[in-house]
Amino acid sequence: MKVTLLQTDIIKGNTPKNLEHIDEMLSSLRRGDTDLVVLPEMFHCGFTFDPNAVAESGSDIAIAWMQKKAEQLNAHICGSVSFPHDSKWYNRLVVAAPNGDLTTYDKRHLFTMGNEPIVYTAGRDRVVVTIAGVRILLQVCYDLRFPVFSRYNGDYDAIVYVANWPASRREAWNILLKARAIENQCYVIGVNRVGNDDMIRYSGDSVLISPRGKVEVPTEAYKEEMVTAEVDLEALQSFRSKFRVLDDRDLFTINEAQ
Repeated sequence: MKVTLLQTDIIKGNTPKNLEHIDEMLSSLRRGDTDLVVLPEMFHCGFTFDPNAVAESGSDIAIAWMQKKAEQLNAHICGSVSFPHDSKWYNRLVVAAPNGDLTTYDKRHLFTMGNEPIVYTAGRDRVVVTIAGVRILLQVCYDLRFPVFSRYNGDYDAIVYVANWPASRREAWNILLKARAIENQCYVIGVNRVGNDDMIRYSGDSVLISPRGKVEVPTEAYKEEMVTAEVDLEALQSFRSKFRVLDDRDLFTINEAQ
């Protein structure tokens, strides 16, 4: 599976301008160049604790754009949006397929220290989507700090993390992405934004990490960049069959979020 990581700056609250900019960054891609394009968390508006300040139509516009772009590139498009539903707001990771179908995952772990649970509702479900034969677990930003919820249970080959992760904690981002890859013997795709927002600086540090914990494809920190890399399912299966540490993993159940 070919995956394209899009590390981009985001203009806060301006869905049309952000989509126009992403279109420009993707302009060099042609049909068949990639199977999956991964965008940062809340790529259309930037992370906000005041989603009502962003027009409710912003998420609808962003999702419609994702569906159109997926059809144009014959590839899946993945990124999170600030999404209103039943008088609640969700940080919803959306995967648009070339045929227009949508798979969604609502961020489970909300950043209490930033008052995120006051604004957003936590998701409950663990979601895996299959793209080009690769099973992908969907995760958002702060989820990265909670390994139990992402623990391999025989159900995925790669994890995607989309984020607005501050540069002040970039060391944690880089270490935890590698940890998730090593402990689950899976590929990890981490896509973070760059730029500045509300006095917060973002470093990007988007990567594709191998099941051995090796950074296969890095990006340049603090710079907008688009890179395409390969997820080798055959190599993954071979590694898992030869080095069978997952046979010794602990089994457990996860309680629903309150």
